[in-house]
Amino acid sequence: MENIFDKAVAGIRISKDDALTLLGADKRDSVISNSSAGITALGMVADRICRTKHPEKYRTYIIDRNINYTNVCVSRCRFCAFYRDEGAKDAYVLKKDELFKKIEETIKLGGAQILMQGGLHPGLDFQFYIDMLKSIKERFKIHIHAFSPPEIFYFATTYGHSISDTIKMLMDAGLDSIPGGGAEILDDECRKKISPNKCSANQWLNVMREAHKLGLRTTATMMFGHIETLQERINHLERIRELQDETGGFTAFIPWTFQPQNTDIDIIPLGGMEYLKMVAISRIFLDNIDNIQASWVTQGSKIAQMAMRFGANDMGSTMIEENVVRSAGVAFRLDQKEIVSLIDNLGFEAQKRDLYYNLISS
Repeated sequence: MENIFDKAVAGIRISKDDALTLLGADKRDSVISNSSAGITALGMVADRICRTKHPEKYRTYIIDRNINYTNVCVSRCRFCAFYRDEGAKDAYVLKKDELFKKIEETIKLGGAQILMQGGLHPGLDFQFYIDMLKSIKERFKIHIHAFSPPEIFYFATTYGHSISDTIKMLMDAGLDSIPGGGAEILDDECRKKISPNKCSANQWLNVMREAHKLGLRTTATMMFGHIETLQERINHLERIRELQDETGGFTAFIPWTFQPQNTDIDIIPLGGMEYLKMVAISRIFLDNIDNIQASWVTQGSKIAQMAMRFGANDMGSTMIEENVVRSAGVAFRLDQKEIVSLIDNLGFEAQKRDLYYNLISS
């Protein structure tokens, strides 16, 4: 492990085998890497790399709102507690007046962005999405971070357009960037077991590749702690790193832990130490992605604050509204004042940002 740490601190790219050793998949080093001393050392190395990449005296957060325009979805992923079948009593498609009210509230709270995602709805035509984007841009000056790769792939295959043309039409209507949702684990053996009706790993990556070619920036995520192997976690990181080498289009990486309540996967959720270990390894392995985001929405405020010492440089969003994780029984909430306090207590200045990590004056 010390040799791996030395490489990472010196700016030498670590290998998949190195990352597996840090994760504890190598039995020879698992006792060390899973001990409190091993995890502390891992965090210190990740923090050192983060401070080299981000020597500034501030750390960032964003004010936005997660708006789910529909919960109807044909994917039926085993890990999802949010989706509903079309025709279910609690299935919905958000009406425009409800959507506009949510955006107005977001702007009043200082938000400059909305994150907008939904299920793969079989009953909506492509014009619905075009009209939704245009109607928002006609009324509001706000950044639209919307439609994860599975949604865009579904639009393209359902409505008969290429991935590139689909993204172009969405951009022309007002799409500003794409969130990294729907990645789960970018390994098809795992995806076949938890989300067999969703796009493949290559298809997810290709949506992002085409978006980056068109000049659209995106984020990347990883949902871990369900049925994936440690090898599959590292495979995921490698595929993100490879695409970033190719395009440079990812603004940030957000790892977060699976929440099993109300889902079809019966497993004990990962705790804070396993989460922090994954944050640190993400910072060390993803040497070409500048920003690593903490996930307070699944781990709570104190673990998210610790993540800022384990390689994360961003506290993420205030999430004025969040429905998907909440439907799995997790209800952590943080407002702007609390996020600022968490960052301040670490000795940094809290700064509000946009998607591109440009600072926004309050």
